[in-house]
Amino acid sequence: MDTENTPTEQGRKGITRKTLLKAALVAPLPLLVGQIPALARDTRGTGEPLTPTPYCSDHDDPTVPQIEGPYFKPNSPLRTTLAGPGTPGVPLTFTGYVFGLSCQPLANVLLDFWQADDNGAYDNYGFTFRGHQFTNAQGAFTLTTIVPGLYPGRTRHIHVKVQAPNRPILTTQLYFPGEPRNSTDTIYDPRLLMNVRNAGAGKEATFDFVLNVPGGGPSPSPSASPTASPSTPPGGTWSAGTVYQAGATVTYGGATYRCLQGHTAQVGWEPPNVPALWQRI
Repeated sequence: MDTENTPTEQGRKGITRKTLLKAALVAPLPLLVGQIPALARDTRGTGEPLTPTPYCSDHDDPTVPQIEGPYFKPNSPLRTTLAGPGTPGVPLTFTGYVFGLSCQPLANVLLDFWQADDNGAYDNYGFTFRGHQFTNAQGAFTLTTIVPGLYPGRTRHIHVKVQAPNRPILTTQLYFPGEPRNSTDTIYDPRLLMNVRNAGAGKEATFDFVLNVPGGGPSPSPSASPTASPSTPPGGTWSAGTVYQAGATVTYGGATYRCLQGHTAQVGWEPPNVPALWQRI
């Protein structure tokens, strides 16, 4: 990943909106029907290197003194929930993974999210709808929030900074499919579309980040799975290599789990290991 993604280098070079757009125009990720980028996890096992997630910004970092706007604020709280019950807006559960170029999941990656509230306003004084977290051992993350509101000049989006340990920062934005303003927003990039589906009264979104990191941690192995007690051996109906759809149920280690998002099961991603994929019921 190029160090131009860091706020310090941005300040030195005075990057303009035009150069930001040029920076985002790298080789495109594969698109699915409806122009939704394929999830990076779908290419695991093919041996093909991944394409890094595009850089994207709208002059929101660092904060400009005495000018209000949707600016990045450092020192956000460590949390995975930005909105709780009763928060105005459409509930959104956002999950995904962070990979290196070699398709290996990256653990302990910092993800710092910030977004507008249901009315399209940013909290520039406190930390409402702002928070950071780290990927788990399987490179997974989960964010509980709401669908951000609209404000003049932009389509609906979520901001994020992503940084692997001791690597440069990727600053980018994530978008929602089917938004009318996607076609008029000059910063919008279809490679940054999340996969979004309705889930009851809310929505569920997925997106896999790919960082310009040569490798990653070793692929999870059977030994990385939790050790079951002698009275409850793993077993069950879960099986590596099986394609599971959202809503499917399996048993593992004496417990029952519901699939949260469609995926192909892999060794090391057993239900207890990946709460982004499986929920115990």
